[in-house]
Amino acid sequence: MESRHGFGRALWGAPARLRARLRASVSPAGLLGGSVPLLLGTQAVFAQSGFAGDMFNETQGVIGFSAFVALVIFSASTAILHLTGRRAWSQRESRLVADLTSARAALDRANVFLSAESQIVVAWGMSNGEPDIEGDLSIVMDVPVPRRVLGFGSWLPPEAARNVEGCVERLRARGESFRLSMASLTGRQLEIEGRAVGGRAVMRIRDVSGDRLELARLRERHIQAMMELDSLQAMLDALPSPAWMRDKQGQLAWTNAAYARAVDVVDAREAIARNAELLDTQAREAARQLRGAGSIWRSRVPAVVAGQRHVLDVTDVPTRGGSAGFAADRTEIEAMRADLSRQMEANARTLDQLATAVAVFDRAKRLVFYNSAYRQLWGLDAGWLDQQPTDSEILDRLRAERKLPEQADFRSWKAALLATYQSTETVQHIWYLPRERNLRVVVNPNAQGGVTYLFDDVTERDQLESQFNSLIGVQAETLDALKEGVAVFGSDGRLKLSNQAFADLWQYDRAQLHVSPPNASGTQPRPPHIDDIIAHCRDLCPDESLWTTLRSAVAGLHDARMRSEYRVQRQDGRVLDCAAAPLPDGATLITFLDVTASIKVARALTERNEALVATQELRDNFVHHVSYELRSPLNSLSGFVELLADGRTGPLNAKQGEYLGYIQKSSAALIAITDNILDLATIDANTLELSISEVDIAKTIKAASEGVQDRLAEESIKLNVVAFDDIGSFEADEARVRQVLYNLLSNAIGFSAPGQSVTLAAFRRSDEIVFKVSDEGRGMPPEVLDRIFNRLETNSIGARHRGAGLGLSIVRSFVELHGGRVQIESVPGEGTVVTCFFPARHSSGRVAKAS
Repeated sequence: MESRHGFGRALWGAPARLRARLRASVSPAGLLGGSVPLLLGTQAVFAQSGFAGDMFNETQGVIGFSAFVALVIFSASTAILHLTGRRAWSQRESRLVADLTSARAALDRANVFLSAESQIVVAWGMSNGEPDIEGDLSIVMDVPVPRRVLGFGSWLPPEAARNVEGCVERLRARGESFRLSMASLTGRQLEIEGRAVGGRAVMRIRDVSGDRLELARLRERHIQAMMELDSLQAMLDALPSPAWMRDKQGQLAWTNAAYARAVDVVDAREAIARNAELLDTQAREAARQLRGAGSIWRSRVPAVVAGQRHVLDVTDVPTRGGSAGFAADRTEIEAMRADLSRQMEANARTLDQLATAVAVFDRAKRLVFYNSAYRQLWGLDAGWLDQQPTDSEILDRLRAERKLPEQADFRSWKAALLATYQSTETVQHIWYLPRERNLRVVVNPNAQGGVTYLFDDVTERDQLESQFNSLIGVQAETLDALKEGVAVFGSDGRLKLSNQAFADLWQYDRAQLHVSPPNASGTQPRPPHIDDIIAHCRDLCPDESLWTTLRSAVAGLHDARMRSEYRVQRQDGRVLDCAAAPLPDGATLITFLDVTASIKVARALTERNEALVATQELRDNFVHHVSYELRSPLNSLSGFVELLADGRTGPLNAKQGEYLGYIQKSSAALIAITDNILDLATIDANTLELSISEVDIAKTIKAASEGVQDRLAEESIKLNVVAFDDIGSFEADEARVRQVLYNLLSNAIGFSAPGQSVTLAAFRRSDEIVFKVSDEGRGMPPEVLDRIFNRLETNSIGARHRGAGLGLSIVRSFVELHGGRVQIESVPGEGTVVTCFFPARHSSGRVAKAS
């Protein structure tokens, strides 16, 4: 029993000691609270076992002790893990408490800031739910209903409300920020700002009173100033004149487009980047010095603008940030000023040539311009006029010299005349001067405050007017003296004027042509109408077409009133020439001329002319026949002369050779005359044919020159040929062109004196070939030039040459057959120039016949 009790005491003692150790090692109350019940339960089990049976032996006691120890270890581990987790939870709780405290402090500060000023904040979330509205709602409405804040039309003017609604829609849809300043319906100045914050659309409405109102006003003024600055820079950029701004160091800070163009760069940025200077160093230095003294620099300087030299008026103004400059191009103005000066000088010279006296006075009433006619009209000294006397001084001097109209009150008359300086209307006067002179005076105020006087001497005009009135009476008498019948009808178709010859031709009583007989109503008689005249004249000439045409010419439309002529065959055998002509005042002049005798004479002349034509044809046929008959013996004579000259029939002495030479020259001249006569006869008969081919101009000139070499040597005359080597050719009859040049050279040599020269020139001018032959002979007077191309016309007075008068006639005929023309110029004592123009291409092909 004792042994069992001892074991039990030992068994219970162990847990007691273990509990003591656990209490000593685990101090936290939680550990004791968790482990003690477990130990007590274990002890109770073992105690029950001890009390239940003493049959447990020591082995069973060891096993129980081991289980007890394992339970103690498990309980200790669990307690330790619990304490560690609880510490982490405590630390996290501390951090969360600190974060909550900071958040509450930030919220308190936000509430303080939000309530520090009168404002409303509206925030929309990511969804389309209701927005959050916070703030002082009284700034937009009297009743604090948050939803009414978004009814902008209830507290803003309609236009402003629509503007805010559009901005809010764009903010919520695309996140576009905005800032507006406007007045509410109650007069409050509000600033409405919207922006996207953290994925939410936030709008803030603030009452900008006090400093904020001032800030808003300053912001608006700043925006307005910036817009004005942009507008000013845009305007300066659009100007054609260069403008620029410099910083305090003198470097370019801004330029306009004209400046960039002036310095040959792409744009203003490149001009600023390259610091491209428009002015030279001297001008910039002068501007810098005045800029340092705070003065404005103005000067006219030369500069190279876009590669060309110009004259610029430059203004450089100092500013707080540096300076601003502007350059006005005065090149065109200077050119216009010079041109205006030249025009004024030209106008002055023109006015100086006028017969009308002109005097110009400035606003100070001093003479600034006068012409020669003014000085001569009044007989004033030019030196005194150049001193620019006043208008009053000139009038006083003219009155003293008794050159002005006599006036009872000269002072009042002069004051009235000088009053035109304050008038804007042109005034005209007629001055009746002594010595029966009349002046028309026009006083015209000018834009500069002065006046311009125009003095026109109308003495002669008044005399002419008087003479005209006298001539009117003479005209009527003159018309009555004419043998030609004259009638003038007005635009209303009634007779205005007629003469006695008209009344006699158409068997009128003169009184009937002035008034028509009264009608049945007794109205005042009027001049006869064209219809009345036609009805009367139809008995003598029933040609209805004539009277219809005359009536249309008198009373028809303007287009039908044209000048026309007719021949009238009357029933009494008389023939009249009728002419109708419209007059400038709308009237119509009709004339009738009795040409009965002229018709008879014309018939006689026609018959005589026909006889002359027949005689001329007979003459031409005779000449043509005789020329052919002369040509054969002349050719035989020329052949025999050449045979005798070459010595085949025997030698000739000197005298015989000389006579033979005379015979040979005379034969050659006679053959040439005969050929010319034949050519002219062929031309007259229209049977001459041109053989058109390519004519080498140089060879043709050479051939014509060789034909006159003997005469050149004999007369000691020099021939100059002027033609380019590459002058080429043209289409013509080579033989006829050579004959033309030969005749012109022969004519020039014949009228030249020994030692003189003859020039043959050829050149192209557009589509023509021009041959020009000139000499230094005695020339010809104008009356000879008019008939120089006539046949058998010679001008050998004072010349050694005596021709048949056919050379130039042949020349003109051949040139005109080619479609060309001939011109002749001559000055007596200087020589003659004959020019022939040939077309480069013949229009009718290879063969042309004379027309």
